[in-house]
Amino acid sequence: MSDTMSRFLSYAPFATASTPMPGHELVDLGALGFIPSLGGAERGYNVEADTLITQTTDGRDLNSLWEEFRTVVGMHNEKRQTLIDLLTFPVQNVIEDVPQIGGDDFEEASEFGVPKGIRSSLTYFSMGYDFKWYDLAARFTWKFLAEASAQQVESIHQSALEADNRLIFRKVMGTLFRNTNRAANIKGQNYTVYALYNADGTVPPEYAGNTFDGTHSHYLVSGAAAIDPGDLEESIEHLRHHGYSAANGTDLVFLMNETEARVVRNFRAGTNGATYDFVPAVGSPAMIVPNQQGLIGAQTGDSYKGLTVIGSYGPARIVAEDYIPSGYVVLLGTGGAANLQNPIGIREHANTGLRGLRLIAGDRAAYPLVNSYYNRGFGTGIRQRGGAVVTQIKASGGYTIPTAYQNA
Repeated sequence: MSDTMSRFLSYAPFATASTPMPGHELVDLGALGFIPSLGGAERGYNVEADTLITQTTDGRDLNSLWEEFRTVVGMHNEKRQTLIDLLTFPVQNVIEDVPQIGGDDFEEASEFGVPKGIRSSLTYFSMGYDFKWYDLAARFTWKFLAEASAQQVESIHQSALEADNRLIFRKVMGTLFRNTNRAANIKGQNYTVYALYNADGTVPPEYAGNTFDGTHSHYLVSGAAAIDPGDLEESIEHLRHHGYSAANGTDLVFLMNETEARVVRNFRAGTNGATYDFVPAVGSPAMIVPNQQGLIGAQTGDSYKGLTVIGSYGPARIVAEDYIPSGYVVLLGTGGAANLQNPIGIREHANTGLRGLRLIAGDRAAYPLVNSYYNRGFGTGIRQRGGAVVTQIKASGGYTIPTAYQNA
């Protein structure tokens, strides 16, 4: 693998847009602030028709760069950002019927009777996903290519990969933090894209004797200006009473900003209503615990599926992640990378050739790099409505979507 390809793969996957295809949302690199304008559609391309630039100023063949970019984009599609993997499950349908399974019980056997058959309360909930196309244009004038080095051209490709990463991350996080249902219009038909349970009248299925009503919500408000142990324990209970637990193949992971993590590190059983101690992960910085009598049980590891773990509280790992807005704490039930128990679905096109990030050639067959397009089509929606809990840390009022994700 070349040094160029290694540098490309150091960027995580996912994009925004420009103006080539009807219905697409478009932005160019100049508008994004990645690079100075290279001419723009309104000024045209290769303004001197008899001038053909075949190499960068340091001798790299433009067509060889194009082929390398295509290879990198293919490899890029195989990499999924760790946090996105743990939150999502890939789907291809506009509507997916997700099974909601309750429980059955044994009955006392009679001497002559025939045991009852299992009457599993298997129901299906139709979950919708939106879908949009996004494009990003890389436009080069011949004058730019005449003076550009391979590194300059490569930097534009790197910017496109980074923009794609930010787009998908923002859409997934917006889906997680949004507490209202939305409508998706697919081919003229409206579909409901659901949030986590949000008191919209949906009655969650009974589980292990736990029953619910249509006001049940997984968007909580702490009722205090600072996080306390009760906030963590209420979140754990919200997932547990829907059947999300290690015993059922689901790991519980708290995602929080370092602002909240600094407070959580001080939680001790018996203090401020805490049932558990915060236990630092293996490899965490040393700390002095007053009246320490030794650890009963085992410390959690310092990483989980590629995420850095700072410790645990009861049955849940804790990850301090700056991508989580300060003032919000997420408890995630995850089955691992791209597992069907993960709460969010990422919908891609049913046609396999239209999935992932695609690099589309420009209008000059011999020089595809000129005026090329990066293209991705996808959508998101909650798949497991009981699979996560979001708690806003504030003294009063209703839940509000974090500013960073209000328009995602």
